[in-house]
Amino acid sequence: MNASLPEIAPTLVEARWVIPADPPQAVLHHHALVIAGGRIREVLPAQQARERYRDARRIELPGHALIPGLINLHTHAAMALMRGLADDRALMDWLQNHIWPVEMRLVSSDFVYDGTLLACAEMLRGGVTCFNDMYFFPEAAARAALAAGMRAALGMIVLEFRSPYATDAGDYLSKGLALRDAFKHEPLLSFCLAPHAPYTVSDATFERVATYAGELDVPVHMHLHETAGEIRDSLAAHQLRPIRRLQQLALLGPNLIAVHAVHLTEDEIALLAEHGCHVAHCPSSNLKLASGIAPVAALHECGVNLGLGTDGAASNNRLDVFTEMRLAALLAKGASGQATTLPAHAVLGMATLNAARALGIDDEIGSLIPGKRADVTAVNLGAPELSPCYDPLSHLVYAAGREHVSHVWVNGELLVEDGRLTRLDPAELTAKAAYWKDKIRG
Repeated sequence: MNASLPEIAPTLVEARWVIPADPPQAVLHHHALVIAGGRIREVLPAQQARERYRDARRIELPGHALIPGLINLHTHAAMALMRGLADDRALMDWLQNHIWPVEMRLVSSDFVYDGTLLACAEMLRGGVTCFNDMYFFPEAAARAALAAGMRAALGMIVLEFRSPYATDAGDYLSKGLALRDAFKHEPLLSFCLAPHAPYTVSDATFERVATYAGELDVPVHMHLHETAGEIRDSLAAHQLRPIRRLQQLALLGPNLIAVHAVHLTEDEIALLAEHGCHVAHCPSSNLKLASGIAPVAALHECGVNLGLGTDGAASNNRLDVFTEMRLAALLAKGASGQATTLPAHAVLGMATLNAARALGIDDEIGSLIPGKRADVTAVNLGAPELSPCYDPLSHLVYAAGREHVSHVWVNGELLVEDGRLTRLDPAELTAKAAYWKDKIRG
């Protein structure tokens, strides 16, 4: 008779503050997380945790805040290899004359694997534990995320035009569905249907996407109302603004993640709220491409669930959710004329629980609640530039940056320790980036 394997001792992480994100304004002082089997077993006062778990491995973080792992609700991870390639250009010029030609020439499974791995390293060091990706060769992105130990929601991308990845919309869909079947049992991976945008997807394809989304119960992740030009072109081609076109095609609903959502009327904001849609707000990308400033205050007031995304590194140029939190809060206040708009706790919610809710995985991640997956970020608020700290929630949004992230756990595995990656080799990643730079410039 085989003896049962001994239970692995839990890890006890003690911190000055634990900020669970649920309830939104909660701040627990001198508490500890008990991590076991990849999940949060308990959240309790540190002294009580020491007495109860005497054999646990202890990590003491006396000047830190523990927060849920940040979630990047919209990115194109592999585009980290095109960071700074074509800056200071309008969106369609940037896409049509610079980004798309490089992609048609060079994008491959190897390109996406290396670029996604590079992005994972950047995001992990910035406290991001999960990203929602939309790009070609998502199978390669899946392998890269798993190699990094990171959580990912993978877009089953859909376009009408040929690319190195697929020939037409039907081919994109077939390959995306095969990807989901191949990886659906991986606990770190989930999936979205990802029609690129209203201007690159036909009505017939949108109808197929709506059907699959209903059958598979997966989110639909797409760019929507990003620019004024997108809306003008839709009116010319379809006699409808894009949101109204999607409404006619039965795509508005609680599984829709509308990315950008910059140019919205009051009626369209109400329509998104009425249908339970989600919005991925990408403030840095919207500003850099001069797309505009999203009406975040109005969306928030109407009850639309808001998350934060970086977009790709080619249009941001950072995969830095701390920057997006601060910028989202400041822009919302400035645009609304109300300093009380989007308080710090609401912005942290956008980067954690709200984003998990949009992806349909908020029962597993997004808050530090017993039973959830142990996706956790530790932020050192004891640095001189952050001292003194009167309100850790405020500091996380307005003062701290990704450079203050010290530890990151995904599914209970420590992937960043004292600022250092535990799985990934930075020298190897920079060598890969140099290789692809030569290819792109060539």
